[in-house]
Amino acid sequence: MSDTDAGPDANAASDGGDGWFEALPSDATDDSDTDTESGDAATAAAAARVRDGSAASPADWPARAVESGFADDADEYYDRLKAATTRATREAVRERERADDAQLIHAIRAMDDTERVANELAERSVEWAGSLFDDVGSGVDGAREIAAREPESEVERRAVSLAERAADLDDERAELAETIARIAPAVAPNLTEMAGPELAARLIALAGGLESLAKKPSGTVQVLGAEDALFAHLSGRAPSPKHGIIYTHEFVRGTRPEDRGSAARALAGKLTLAARADHYAGERRAQLHDDLRERMATIRARADDGTSEGGDDGEAASDDGAGGAASDGGADDE
Repeated sequence: MSDTDAGPDANAASDGGDGWFEALPSDATDDSDTDTESGDAATAAAAARVRDGSAASPADWPARAVESGFADDADEYYDRLKAATTRATREAVRERERADDAQLIHAIRAMDDTERVANELAERSVEWAGSLFDDVGSGVDGAREIAAREPESEVERRAVSLAERAADLDDERAELAETIARIAPAVAPNLTEMAGPELAARLIALAGGLESLAKKPSGTVQVLGAEDALFAHLSGRAPSPKHGIIYTHEFVRGTRPEDRGSAARALAGKLTLAARADHYAGERRAQLHDDLRERMATIRARADDGTSEGGDDGEAASDDGAGGAASDGGADDE
């Protein structure tokens, strides 16, 4: 194994000429240090040089490490290289997990989980309480009514307690929604204004992060959340989906069925541009929102004119062309 096999960062150097190990003490990558939360300063320095440095050209780094006294032999060099790269990778993962968009993803997933469990517990508590009390409501509201009752037996106490858990989880879901509403505008101002905080968070979560969403073509953004339908289409078992999670947006859901394909394309194109503006610039782009409203007004005017999407090839193409929206081949597919 040559040292170049370890990857470009493994041979990195802070000044572009020296190996990553230059000027580091020989105990800089002691394995016992890398297993601690912070490690010592020398280990952190080694990891930083591996992560951030670069070398202009390959070299016989193991031999140079031995010559410099950093390692006794090539095997020890590779052991220390592994320790440094492991530390660098661990720090990169930790940094990524603490990013604001990662916290937004955790929040929206937690909100969905609490809503699902609250509904399941509410359904169970209502069914149970129906055998114990009269005039039991339904859903979470019914669970709240049950939770307000004074139990008169051990069985009633358990049914009421279960209803209380459902109500508590529903309250937690509402608080998570408020948290998302506060976080989302700071993470993705354009995307949040265009999609709303919850849909923006869901798109970021489905894409795996704001950066990943910003790099996706609009055709992919259009069908995020419709993966099952898309796979069925690719296997020849179903038509191509017109939209995924963006169906929940009023611009798509509130448009007549025959125009929803155009509405979904237009919205996906602008959402893609909004995500890119948020990731690369971080500034609000008012023109994006004005363009989307104008485009949706044009699409909805078809209902008044009695025209349909099928005869409007020019407008369908403009969904991707306007403002430089992503122009992947799938963006025009419905």
